[in-house]
Amino acid sequence: MTRAPDARRRLIQGAAAMLLGASWLAAYAQSAPPSLSSSGVSTATLAPAGQTIAVDVQPFVVEAYYKVRWGSAGEFIRLFKKNHLPILRQQMAEGRILSLKAESPFHHATEDGRWDLRVTITRRNAVVAHDDYDGAALVRRLFPDEATFRREEQHRFELLLSHWDLVITPVDLGRP
Repeated sequence: MTRAPDARRRLIQGAAAMLLGASWLAAYAQSAPPSLSSSGVSTATLAPAGQTIAVDVQPFVVEAYYKVRWGSAGEFIRLFKKNHLPILRQQMAEGRILSLKAESPFHHATEDGRWDLRVTITRRNAVVAHDDYDGAALVRRLFPDEATFRREEQHRFELLLSHWDLVITPVDLGRP
């Protein structure tokens, strides 16, 4: 999926503000977007000083929750494994995703709190999570039968009652 440059810039600014503080954000607002090295260190040239800084950005963790129609969880998970998991695994092979975990609940819950599948994706950092990665090219390469892929993905989404993503941040319980 390609995002407009302004939207991408706002996403990175938001992540930078959370991770690095307002002074970095003020300098970033006047500069070009940061670049990412293969080691996961983000570098940015700050205007007007023209200085380049390296920032060790922490992994970016998202939990994706899927709630499907009653009795359809197995079919939804089968289609997820067939059509979406290969995309995520390829992004792991490219180093964009550090880890991937899927879970389903052992017991049932109340309808308002129920979910059927939770997928936890740990990306290298917030910059990678919000860049303009071209997922469409990857889909074309992995699924040459585009009609079947689109039909099955449409059906997978028809099974959904709701979907939400939560960005997870660590809490240090050792500090007061």
